[in-house]
Amino acid sequence: MIDTHAHLDACVESPETLVARARAAGVERIVSVGSGLDSCRETLAIAQREPGVWAALGVHPHQAGEPDADRLDELRELLEDERAVAVGETGLDFYRDYAPRDRQRDLFERQIALAEELGRTVVVHSRAAGTETAAALEPFGGTVVLHCFSSPELLEPALERDYFVSFAGNVTYPKAEDLREAARRIPANRLLAETDSPYLSPQPRRGRPNEPANVVHTVAVLAEARGEDATELAARLGANAAAAFSLP
Repeated sequence: MIDTHAHLDACVESPETLVARARAAGVERIVSVGSGLDSCRETLAIAQREPGVWAALGVHPHQAGEPDADRLDELRELLEDERAVAVGETGLDFYRDYAPRDRQRDLFERQIALAEELGRTVVVHSRAAGTETAAALEPFGGTVVLHCFSSPELLEPALERDYFVSFAGNVTYPKAEDLREAARRIPANRLLAETDSPYLSPQPRRGRPNEPANVVHTVAVLAEARGEDATELAARLGANAAAAFSLP
């Protein structure tokens, strides 16, 4: 099993503790995500020392107004490491609006171009900006992962363009039937699961910090929603993640 999106550097407990607990739960691989250059450096260091951990590195849309947004040359250098498998998370967040929208658009476009240049997958954050996110991604010829899917307006573009669609702990919430319905529509070879640790703990662990071991709960709900066997689905999700991130 794999957790395709966790912020190990943002968790209270040490990465070593969390990785060990994940392995005990059957989660053998983790894509750890850096947000901003300092976070990216720490995330890459975690991936270099922890077997089974890989890195996705980017500048988050919340940080589009900060100096890191103008230092993508440093991000490029980090992405050249063999443990770095994706650019991101990057994207647009017009819900929080922590950064000016024009700066978010510019940063997103430059990170998409960087992913194209390096031949890397792009991991996309989109909130209250589905239409603009789809438009920005349209020219991109590489692999796209829609992280923590929660944008119904992105479903049709995702289906048309064969994007990978990743569901986090919020798909397990009682009122999230719209997300479960979206998960039913995703082709079997384009579905992914994640925790977004330490955020969005799944229903059985709600109210506590999230961690990679908890992806088992999300997989169980996805299997139930799709009418599939959880063990078989977990194996398929692992194969999908290997394809999405070019993992060995």
